[in-house]
Amino acid sequence: MNYLRFTQYAYLLAAVLFAVDAFISWQDNENFIISALFAAVCVFTFFFRRRFARKFAERNKKP
Repeated sequence: MNYLRFTQYAYLLAAVLFAVDAFISWQDNENFIISALFAAVCVFTFFFRRRFARKFAERNKKP
């Protein structure tokens, strides 16, 4: 289960990629809303998983 600590950063990487795609689409006057929404959801998921991973780790430390 140690790999679950690192999977939260995959959401952050996806958010950066979607944000770059949204910015490029915006510069080309194309529809950028979907990429921007996916970037926002990925950022939210990153912080959500990070918070619950910390709670889970603290719960397992206490006997």
